[in-house]
Amino acid sequence: MSGIGGEIRPGIVHRLDKDTSGVLIVAKNDKAHLNLSKQIKDRKVKKTYLALVRGIIKENEATINMPIGRSLTDRKKMAVVKNGKEAITHFKVLERFENNTYLKINLETGRTHQIRVHLSKIGYPIVGDEVYSNGKNEFGVKGQMLHSWKIEFKHPTTNKQMEVIAPLPKYFEDVLNNLKCKS
Repeated sequence: MSGIGGEIRPGIVHRLDKDTSGVLIVAKNDKAHLNLSKQIKDRKVKKTYLALVRGIIKENEATINMPIGRSLTDRKKMAVVKNGKEAITHFKVLERFENNTYLKINLETGRTHQIRVHLSKIGYPIVGDEVYSNGKNEFGVKGQMLHSWKIEFKHPTTNKQMEVIAPLPKYFEDVLNNLKCKS
C-alpha cells in the first residue's frame, strides 16, 4: 500500500463521509497515489452518488452552486457560508415517491459533507443523516441513504479509462423496494 496517508489510512486517496456507503480509491504505491490525487485535484475524476432525500424535488435536474466552509455556529459541522470554498453539486431525479426523491448526483468539487450540506440547505436532507437532517430517520436505517455508486478515472500506470461501480447496500435497496411497492 501507498505510505501516503500514514498508518491510519494507508493508500486511501480520498475518503467517504462516515455512514456513506460505496466505492473509493485506494492506491497500491506512492506513485499511483500522487497521480490519483492530482486527478482529483484537477477535477478529472468523476464521482457519481445515489441518494434518497426527504421531500419531493420538483426539478428533474439542477445544479447547486453554494460555497461551503466550517459552520459559524457549530465547529463540528460544515455549512453554506459566504466566504466558503466553491462547491458545485449536480443532481438528476431518478424517481419520485410519496414523500421522498431518489437522486443521481455528480460532484464538480469535493468539499467535506458537500452533498449533505447542499441538499439540506435547499430543503431536501438525506434520509438517515443524523447531522444535517434534524435527526429524522423515518425508515430506521443505520447510516445515511447516500451511496458512492461510481468513480471514473484514468489508471495511474496504463492511463486507461477506468470505471468502478459499487452496488447499493441491502438496506438501501430494501427501502427503495418498499417505496416502490407503496407507489
